Amino acid sequence: MTEAYPLQWPVGWPRTPAHQRQASRFDPGGLARESRLIVEELRRLGARHAVVSTNVELRLDGLPYSNRRAPDDPGVAVYFELEGRPQCIPCDRWAKVEENARAIWKSIESLRGLERWGAKSFVDAAFRGFEALPAPSADNAAHWTTVLGVGRAADADEINAAYRKKAREAHPDAGGTVEAMSALNAARTAALAERGAT
Repeated sequence: MTEAYPLQWPVGWPRTPAHQRQASRFDPGGLARESRLIVEELRRLGARHAVVSTNVELRLDGLPYSNRRAPDDPGVAVYFELEGRPQCIPCDRWAKVEENARAIWKSIESLRGLERWGAKSFVDAAFRGFEALPAPSADNAAHWTTVLGVGRAADADEINAAYRKKAREAHPDAGGTVEAMSALNAARTAALAERGAT
């Protein structure tokens, strides 16, 4: 599993206004636990290359800082590949990041249940809606091959290795900037999504 900071919200997907967000009725664990549950459920569904994107600031080793306040934007977007097609499930309805992560996990669990119970056509229809969401990108953003410093034929392992190497310099804690880290996260998301499209 990969976690991406800052949040890469999918282009064209509407945001929940802050005043409409509410506390959920479920009691999620922490973000790390919810992310693991999301990835496990996606794996059971047959998905690959899961990326959990939030505004929870991550350390260089990819784990969230324990001493940071909760982000103002609690949105979560999960990017992955399913049957060779890039997908994204975003959620920002709830007041806390871990609540939105729990909502995504429970949604995937429900869709997997439909598949197990013989309603595969409903599952396929649901994921066609998520498939239509493009990965975020700016019109003037550099291509992922340029940002990551890899060739177009790079596989997922090469992409992730290049990402980790570049993150050591781009992360704000290492003297980089939020913008540089954001561009790096977007490049990796686009690269992994393209791997699913080829």
